[in-house]
Amino acid sequence: MSTNASVTNNNSSDRELSALAVLIGVALTVVFTAANVFLGLRIGINFATSIPAAVLSMVMLRALGQSGILQNNIVQTIASAAGTLASVIYVLPGLVIVGWWAGFPFWTSFLVCASGGLLGVMLSIPLRRALVVRSNLAYPEGRAAAEVLKVGCAENSSAGGEAKAGFIAIMAGGALSAGYSLLGAMRVVASDVSYWFRLGSSATGVSFSFSLALLGVGHLIGTSAGLAALLGLLVAYGVLTPLLSALHAAPGTAMEAAIWTWSHEVRFIGAGAIGAAALWTFFGLLRPVIAGLRESLARGENSAPLPQERDLSPRVIAAVTAALVVPITFGIHSFLNDGALAGASWQLVLSCTFYVLVASAFVASVCGYMAGLVGSSSSPISGVGILVIVGIAAILALAFSSRGTTNEQLIALALFTTTFVIAAATIANDNLQDLKTGHLVGATPWKQQLALMIGVVAGALTIPVVLDLLARTYGFGDVSPAHPHALPAPQATLITALAKGTLAGDLDWSLIAVGVAIGAAAIALDAAVRKTGRAGLPPLAVGIGIYLPMTLTLPIIVGALLSHVWRQRTPDQAKHRVGVLMASGLIVGESLFGVLLTIPIAITGNATPLALVSDSFAEPGLVIGAVVFVAMAVYSYQLVERQRQPAT
Repeated sequence: MSTNASVTNNNSSDRELSALAVLIGVALTVVFTAANVFLGLRIGINFATSIPAAVLSMVMLRALGQSGILQNNIVQTIASAAGTLASVIYVLPGLVIVGWWAGFPFWTSFLVCASGGLLGVMLSIPLRRALVVRSNLAYPEGRAAAEVLKVGCAENSSAGGEAKAGFIAIMAGGALSAGYSLLGAMRVVASDVSYWFRLGSSATGVSFSFSLALLGVGHLIGTSAGLAALLGLLVAYGVLTPLLSALHAAPGTAMEAAIWTWSHEVRFIGAGAIGAAALWTFFGLLRPVIAGLRESLARGENSAPLPQERDLSPRVIAAVTAALVVPITFGIHSFLNDGALAGASWQLVLSCTFYVLVASAFVASVCGYMAGLVGSSSSPISGVGILVIVGIAAILALAFSSRGTTNEQLIALALFTTTFVIAAATIANDNLQDLKTGHLVGATPWKQQLALMIGVVAGALTIPVVLDLLARTYGFGDVSPAHPHALPAPQATLITALAKGTLAGDLDWSLIAVGVAIGAAAIALDAAVRKTGRAGLPPLAVGIGIYLPMTLTLPIIVGALLSHVWRQRTPDQAKHRVGVLMASGLIVGESLFGVLLTIPIAITGNATPLALVSDSFAEPGLVIGAVVFVAMAVYSYQLVERQRQPAT
């Protein structure tokens, strides 16, 4: 800690939990939360916000003469909530998908996000000393964020050059992707290209979205995950879609037959593969989780912590946790006011509240340990969601099997209850990662914990607004005449299907079983590849490659392969870090434009309010779009290459 302390103490203006740091952190949280919600609903993946927030913070605070590693750490701690709390989209949109909600009531949605997230903060604080201070867990993202903060805040030209280069990369990436999205909204460039064909009675095809954000996602997920997604895509469109379309003699054009087969059959096979991979990862981590918690209990607290090692006090933790029971109970009771369960007894309300508390305590411990093992972004939160939704759905099915209650509201109640737990799980996962960063840079734990609570509230205020805009303008789930540009919301669709399958019995379990078998094969293949000393093929990525439409998956794969080629040609690690920030900028720019585009769509009622040309321009738009897209992708890497990196 002496090195960290010397870095911190060299800057007397570093006031840590300052009003300016909080203001910047909240602003970045709002922006990144909106971007993550849109991206997650589109492709089922969120991007980590700590490092982009840290870089932006360093530049902004430096410009205001308030640069300091502890203030920058507070900013990234607040903004990290944007990359994690947004994971409630794995469940909450299911209420719209099943038709229980038409939009997202602001205060109800805020309550579930805020109370669940704050509960996650409280439940994970007691784990800090054992899992962060005294353990040898890697916390890869926490360590990476700490290194970025140390380099960017050190008083040398190299640090200043890299921070400036990172800021330029984020801004340029955002401008490029937002610019192409604007051209696409004007219809002067194509948004995607596809070619569908038949081979005898079978049908399949190739489709690709001109999305710089998806290229950025591919850059971030890396080569092994990209190759795994490619394997899943080949299974989906090279084997399953042509085979099933031929077996069932799918009618219509090649495009109609292929899309119908994928959306009604192949997608559920992909859901089974995702479920198997997520649960395998989850249960594979249970043994080290339990061992770590036993070690925590065995060590105990043998000495009072130093001032710079103090958490929020046990009294505060207990008081806040007890206080959170009120909004959780109130939220569940209010949710039951309408429909067949309106007259349900308080026993049901208290049972669901008890389930939230018990399940949250369990997943907070598990997810906090997962963050130390594999990082926040790689933690199988979807696996946690699967376990939680099946658990509450099974309880409700047993309780109401003979009461004649409609399944629709039981499904909605299961989803609503699960959202509290998912919010707690994701924030607990994030809290310990942030606390590891703070531990490495000499931050004060209780100030970080308070900062994350601020981030949770800021994110919870943002999520309902963005979700409601997206629901009313795009829609979720399957494409329909009413929602021709519906966002797939893959995890929410999967978890909703599992709730329906448990409560209503309308899920085709044979397709899920085939998917589970494919998931098991992917797990075995991953293990075999890892035995050779290589990175492996993450089974979850294989499932995602089957589950998502090719138009979304293929650009991610291309981005991962481009990133691999570029990294091989550019060994400079400083440029690799700038490349990560460029990719983050590509994601943020396009995602924020997608959110902003909902405003003119909602006002005009026109799905293409910015269009300048008619459908007759489609062919020239395709050619222009392909040229512009490739040029922008190449330019983004050239821009990273041109950033000067002073010698260290």
